[in-house]
Amino acid sequence: MTSAVQWWWLFLCLLGTLNVVAWALAGALLERRGTVQSGAHRSARRLQLLLSAGYVFGCAFRCFMPVYDVPRITLVDSWLSSVLVGRSVATVAELCFVAQWSLLLRELSEAADSSFGRTASSALVPLIAVAEVCSWYSVTTTSNLGHVFEESIWAFCAAWVVISLVIIWPRCSRALRPLLAICCAAGAIYVAYMFLVDVPMYWARWMADEARGRHYMDVAAGLADASQRWVVSHRWQDWKSEVLWMSLYFSAAVWLSISFIHAPELRRHVTTRHDRTGWATA
Repeated sequence: MTSAVQWWWLFLCLLGTLNVVAWALAGALLERRGTVQSGAHRSARRLQLLLSAGYVFGCAFRCFMPVYDVPRITLVDSWLSSVLVGRSVATVAELCFVAQWSLLLRELSEAADSSFGRTASSALVPLIAVAEVCSWYSVTTTSNLGHVFEESIWAFCAAWVVISLVIIWPRCSRALRPLLAICCAAGAIYVAYMFLVDVPMYWARWMADEARGRHYMDVAAGLADASQRWVVSHRWQDWKSEVLWMSLYFSAAVWLSISFIHAPELRRHVTTRHDRTGWATA
């Protein structure tokens, strides 16, 4: 194993471990604060805790067993490193993560009486489910075209969330605006990265495969191949294209998931008959 890959893998393993500890501490703090929360808020945040567990533990598993799906490259020579196992774990984790976004955006939209936000919150999980199907198409057939559609859907959903938060902004309390600003900034950076870097990368890979006349598997053969074949590689050249997105995905995205556990309670309020309906943190 090259020193660069070794240090990167050590970083991922440490990151996965610390993330699990952070989730456990967040859960303990949630239970401790339960007595000062309303029943509805407590139930909503416990659901966030459970969904976050799916994402945090799924990402921790993938930190220890990283996989580069299409070429079937792994770091660990084990059936747990097969693309079939890794992609299954990733699918459950990502659906849990987007469900967290959907629930919180629904809560924000209800408090702000935003029909645009409510529509977005209802559409997020179905759209990401479609993205997961596209991902499975790519990892089974080895065609990167599915990843182009997958990443485009993720970017579109993130853009929709950012627009929803911008619409909600004028109706929110001043105390909550810094949090919304951070989410909007992070979302905008994510959308820019996806459309300027990630989607073009997969498009370039697919075009290169087309130019070489690459033969793609059918889905059935691909499933068998993904479950039985993995190529162990410790070379930096094989992993360097995956290092940036994996490192950010298993750190910043996981921390965001954990932070949702302690999102503030929101409620509608009307100041006067002539004022617009507003909302504030409880």
